[in-house]
Order: sequence, then structure tokens, then C-alpha cells
Amino acid sequence: MTDDKLRATPAARKLADSLGIELSSVTGSGAKGRIHKDDVENYKATNTVKITPLAKKIAEDLGVDLALVTGSGVNGKIKKRDVLALLEEEKPAAPVAEPAPVAEEDTNLEKIPMSPMRKVIAQRMTESYLKAPVFALNYEVDMTNLIALRKQVLDPIMDKTGNKVTFTDLIGLAVVRNLMKPEHKFINSSLNPEGTEITVHKYVNLGIAVGLDEGLLVPVVKDADKMSLSEFVTESKSLIKATQAGKLKPDQMSGSTFSISNLGMFGIDSFNPIINQPNSAILGVAATHQKPVVVDGEIVIRPIMKLTLTIDHRVVDGMNGAKFMVDLKHTLENPMELLI
Repeated sequence: MTDDKLRATPAARKLADSLGIELSSVTGSGAKGRIHKDDVENYKATNTVKITPLAKKIAEDLGVDLALVTGSGVNGKIKKRDVLALLEEEKPAAPVAEPAPVAEEDTNLEKIPMSPMRKVIAQRMTESYLKAPVFALNYEVDMTNLIALRKQVLDPIMDKTGNKVTFTDLIGLAVVRNLMKPEHKFINSSLNPEGTEITVHKYVNLGIAVGLDEGLLVPVVKDADKMSLSEFVTESKSLIKATQAGKLKPDQMSGSTFSISNLGMFGIDSFNPIINQPNSAILGVAATHQKPVVVDGEIVIRPIMKLTLTIDHRVVDGMNGAKFMVDLKHTLENPMELLI
């Protein structure tokens, strides 16, 4: 996301520009993360260390004291490799032991140390799994009309944006439209760490899980509720490309209000995704298969896709989750509503 798209006051923009500070690195204290002049001043006072966004993210997640890190970049700028190098240095030395007989190494085994990213993923998934009592809802969706709609809009959106619209885009936009309905507000909410207060978001920041060889990242389409289909396609593709290139900024990975995980391209029949805390729900999208179904009393073959909604039962009741899925199923089976 460019600085021009960030919420910030004119005074904050002017000060950031004069100080050479990227607004995407500043955390806003205003409504919906709006950045004020005080936020820029606080950032300047507490961020005198020159560091890349990725290195800063890793240091924050792993609790690394930046004062102990020596930067190898231009003018001492700290890079990812510098943070990881310090972690290697801080590993406790192996205790000196009496020489022992050398056991023959089992060539059928390979031991791989967990990377810093893998450790963070493991910690967050464990916390989410153990903290939230979850409830999964499974639905089947007839994709006949959505497949037809995608064929119709494929060329126009490609001509307009240079990007190919995917089923994830269409499903994502359908999710966003339904999340904005007042009756589904708790699906688009979050619970504070103490478990005492629910925050209902009157906007949708949609997280889209992206799998990489080294781990899972969730880039966030900010203010997706204000986007047309072509705008959503453009923003989601930009974020996914940045993720795959390792250029995703910390601000582009934070602030989600709901997330989607699509494993359909791998032929998965169904799965129960783990909630991306502090979201109260996540949607799992599986593969589409040709199946016999009954339509108007006759057996016909239709493309059927399975969806799974995992909800945090502390925030969302099963009935409310079911009502959301009924509305989402209706939208996907009558997708012209997305273009109105």
C-alpha cells in the first residue's frame, strides 16, 4: 500500500516527508489506524535505528533487542540477516561432556532446525488452537453460475487491470459484501486478549492466506468493503505478488478483520482452517468437483465446492455462523449481485 492510500492527517504527512519517514512504518492512533502528527513524532523518537521493514518485523516477533544488532547495510542499516545472525550467536553453547562413543548416523533421517518464521507460525497457531473454542460449519455451493460469471468478466477485467480474476477474488468479494450486513457483525469482529470486550469492525480488512515454501503469510486487503471487483482484483494481486517476492511490509500483514484460506487448487475436498487471531472466524475454500445433485426432482451433474467456516465460539454462536453461510451460499450461487 502506498503512502497516498494510508489514512493520515496533512500535518502527519508533512512531518513524515520532512523527516524522511515512510508512513507505512508508522502505527496510527486515530480511528481505523489514522496517523496523526504525534504518531510520527513518537515514531521518530523511538525508531532512530535504521532497519528494513522485514528485519523489524522479525525482531518484534522474536523479541530481539535491536540495540544488540549490528547492521551490515548502508550506513549501518539493519537487515534480516543481521537479526538472524544475532539469534545464532545467542544460542547457548553446548555443555562440555565426556567423550562418548560415536553412534552411526541414520541416513534415513534428516533433522532440520525450525526457521524464525516457522517458529513464529508455530507459536501463533498453537495459541489460536488452544485459546479459542472453535466450531466448524460445512456447506456445499453450486458453482455453475459463478463459473459462468468468471468467464464473462475475465477479459474485461484483464483489459482494465492487466490481472486475471480468480475464484478467490470472487469468493473474497462475496465474503466482504456479506460481512458488511448488520446481522453478521460478529463474524467481522475481534475479542480483546483479556476476553472481556468484543470490537465490531464497520469495515472489512480481508486477509488472504498465501503459502510459501518457508511458511504461511496472510497479506491484508485493507478497506475491501469500498472496492469494486476490478479494484479488489488489482489490490489482492499486488499483495500476493509482494508476498511471493518477499517484499511484503509489516503494515500489509496486520489489521485483518476476517481471513480466507483457499486450498482448492490442490484438490482438497474439505478442511478446517485455524483462525487467524484476533479474527473471530476464517473461511476455508476447498476444490470444486463434478457431482450428481437433485435439481427440480431430477439428478443432474453440477460443479460443487465445499466451504468450511471456522468460528470462535466465544464470540460467534453456531446459529449466527450458519446464517452467514446461508447468505454467502446464496450470493455465490447468484453472483450477479456482486456486480450491482
